[in-house]
Amino acid sequence: MSTVSGNASRPILKARGLVKRYGRVTALDNADFDLYPGEILAVIGDNGAGKSSLIKALSGAVTIDDGEMELDGKPMRFSSPMQAREAGIETVYQTLALSPALSIADNMFLGREIRKAGPLGSIFKLLDRGAMERIAREKLSELGLMTIQNIAQPVETLSGGQRQGVAVARAAAFGSKVIIMDEPTAALGVKESRRVLELILDVRKRGIPIVLISHNMPHVFEVADRIHIHRLGRRLCVVRPGDHSMSDAVAFMTGAKSPPEDVLAA
Repeated sequence: MSTVSGNASRPILKARGLVKRYGRVTALDNADFDLYPGEILAVIGDNGAGKSSLIKALSGAVTIDDGEMELDGKPMRFSSPMQAREAGIETVYQTLALSPALSIADNMFLGREIRKAGPLGSIFKLLDRGAMERIAREKLSELGLMTIQNIAQPVETLSGGQRQGVAVARAAAFGSKVIIMDEPTAALGVKESRRVLELILDVRKRGIPIVLISHNMPHVFEVADRIHIHRLGRRLCVVRPGDHSMSDAVAFMTGAKSPPEDVLAA
């Protein structure tokens, strides 16, 4: 676990009073959020609690109706995921957002392709595939993913865990400030889930804070430094795995039990 204290430093990603409405439905109701440097923050909540809307607001996938957000102490408001990516926030979606027919290297640089120097790149738009393959191989090696032998092989030939590894490596390669992971172990077997959890810890060791959205409570309690519990469109409380049990977290999340006063304003 990280030794970073949430109260000892300024949040790298902060939100206050977020509001998002879809017609008569209020998905975010004055929601707050704090992610501190070097930590893994899990976000959990019952279905319909608004955690997906919260993550979409932080990653630029939806535009909030009201509220304030800060990244590294500076006000931000994204109108698209591309703006969030340019600011240093990478998101690994549950669907992975990979193109199965393209190679590993092509997927790593999807939307960020490197062009050849000079007229070949600027005029003829030719890609520097050698550079992309070299960098992709380096990034995969950094995370211990070079069990993938051929960087040019199509993603559709990979196992579910390997595909998740490519998505995580892409996020780690370009997410300079924050990485958001949406259900990264969903639909994976036990062995592949274990490798993804190791990847998450490896990324955190590199100093990149991670937001982990997951329904898998054992995984959450294994890797998270803090757990943001979302209920009825807002942050209910933040707990630490060592201070509360999985049963406590589920009870808080579902409303079966009220959290203690000392974690309500965490």
